[in-house]
Amino acid sequence: MKKYKRIVIANNGSVDVLNTVEEAIPEPKSGQVRVKVLAAGIGYADIMAQHGGYPLAPKLPFTPGYDFVGIVDHVSSDAVGVEKGQYVAALNPEFGCYSEYVCVPPELLLPVPEELDPAKVVSLILNYLTAHSILHKKGQLKSGEKVLIHAAAGGVGTALLQLGGLLELEMYGTASATKHSTVCEYGGIPIDYKNQDFLEYIRNEVPDGVDAAFDPIGGPNLRRSYKTVRKGGRVISYGFAGDNFGGMKQMAFGVLQMAALNFWPDGKRVTLCATPGEIKKDNAWYRETLAELISMLAAGQINPVIGARVPLLEVKRAHQMLEQGKVAGKVVLVCES
Repeated sequence: MKKYKRIVIANNGSVDVLNTVEEAIPEPKSGQVRVKVLAAGIGYADIMAQHGGYPLAPKLPFTPGYDFVGIVDHVSSDAVGVEKGQYVAALNPEFGCYSEYVCVPPELLLPVPEELDPAKVVSLILNYLTAHSILHKKGQLKSGEKVLIHAAAGGVGTALLQLGGLLELEMYGTASATKHSTVCEYGGIPIDYKNQDFLEYIRNEVPDGVDAAFDPIGGPNLRRSYKTVRKGGRVISYGFAGDNFGGMKQMAFGVLQMAALNFWPDGKRVTLCATPGEIKKDNAWYRETLAELISMLAAGQINPVIGARVPLLEVKRAHQMLEQGKVAGKVVLVCES
């Protein structure tokens, strides 16, 4: 019996709760496709889920991971649209991608040119879909507008910088001083959030306020982001991580906070961007946008920043890197060379 490995979180806590299990390779259910994973992405939602602070995570025990790239290994008799041996990419809104094999419905799978680096492609999926949604679907940004990007050297942050650069936006990005070169490389003006007050900085540099601010932190940071935006501008929130890895209370507070800010009579709008939920609601947008991003990668228009490539079985080290903010860009788990 052929076996495979996947990462399972059975309890919440430090990286020690990330355990490897070995079991029989799963058989796809009716209407599913089995994919041999080449690369899986790590996002901050996975870090929060590890600590028990991500309300959208499955019930314990579960396998984390939203995005993967791989090769179709088996197709059930009633699954259509993909073929065995095809290179594919997907965002699985149910988690489960820290694994050597995954079974998913074919409507989540997008074809990938074989010549593309799987780590580069997987870096597109959650991060660039989120950035694209923030800029186009939620923010409706136009050329020349001014924006504030928090965590600008991170996975979503660098995606926002690259896609925002194509829109010719004027971009200000918060990041630690060691990552300012990354922010500058992709057209952003860096703000050292550890030693500079970003609200004071924006008020000095853009007295009328930026047109939009993008905030993955929530809480007091979201309120201060709101103050950087001009009257009639917009704030897009895409997370409530805070300083303690989130949690249901923090998410509930964030939703109430957004409602309260939207009640304020200054014309500003606060909008939530939750990519996994968007995919569940709008598969057509997901397929069209991810296909566009893959084409842009193939054409050299975008180039995802990969902070580290880490073997799947060294997932603890990978989570530590992201949690401690040691790398810029995306941390990728590699299942096969």
